[in-house]
Amino acid sequence: MREAGIGLRTPHCDDLLDSRPAVGWLEVHPENYFGGGIHRHYLARAREIYPLSLHAVGLSLGSDRPVSEGHLLQIKELVDLFEPFQVSDHVSWSASGNAHLNDLLPLPYTEETLARFCDNVDRTQTYLKRSILVENPSSYIAYRHGTMTEHEFLNEIARRTGCGLLLDVNNIYVQAHNHGFDARAYVAGINPAAVGEIHLAGHVEESFGAQTLLIDTHSRYIRPEVWALYEDTIALMGPVPTLIEWDSDLPSLPDLAGEAFKAQEIIDRHRPAAQREARRAAG
Repeated sequence: MREAGIGLRTPHCDDLLDSRPAVGWLEVHPENYFGGGIHRHYLARAREIYPLSLHAVGLSLGSDRPVSEGHLLQIKELVDLFEPFQVSDHVSWSASGNAHLNDLLPLPYTEETLARFCDNVDRTQTYLKRSILVENPSSYIAYRHGTMTEHEFLNEIARRTGCGLLLDVNNIYVQAHNHGFDARAYVAGINPAAVGEIHLAGHVEESFGAQTLLIDTHSRYIRPEVWALYEDTIALMGPVPTLIEWDSDLPSLPDLAGEAFKAQEIIDRHRPAAQREARRAAG
């Protein structure tokens, strides 16, 4: 399959089913399909055409309590129904007790947090009977008492649980600017064998006096600087499945697919020679 895919959003459903753009796969948030309804009908039709990945936003794997079995039950229903090739969520938290927050909040990178997070990943993988991927977050604050870097934290999650990593290149770029670290050193520090998917998205700049903050909005075209970081990432890691995320201020479907085609061109340019020949032979 082609490695570059797009997020399926409701305004594009009819156009996608009619035009069938030559993207490799689709990704959706499973929470949008809990309970059935017309959205699930559209997803079933799209699944007949494209491979599918489920990218959850509500498991709250970083919470100080066990992951919700009710939430897992609904995700497993969709996994059994649509047979996605990947399931993922985030290295973050969004629930505490009965409070559910509409955000993906950062974690302190400590041994205590790591142990709790890994326990929830283990619970999730056992329940779903499959490995999952976990995504590096975007964040705008950092905890002073962290004992490891973010990429060290991610690598250790993958090592302890056997899960994979979903590497969001835009998030890395945004955080490198906001927190003052080297984005390329971060990428180089990730275990490439653990990376099962990459995300690309757009961001916006907000000025606060003399300081500029980058905010991950999924509402713009991918910036040239992020494309450059992505090219470096693919050069290091090879042809990893890559998703174009766009959640608000949606472009036309052809424009969204065009961003996926750019990613595919980069993947093909860095594909090992043997894989290029096999791909050409397969048509």
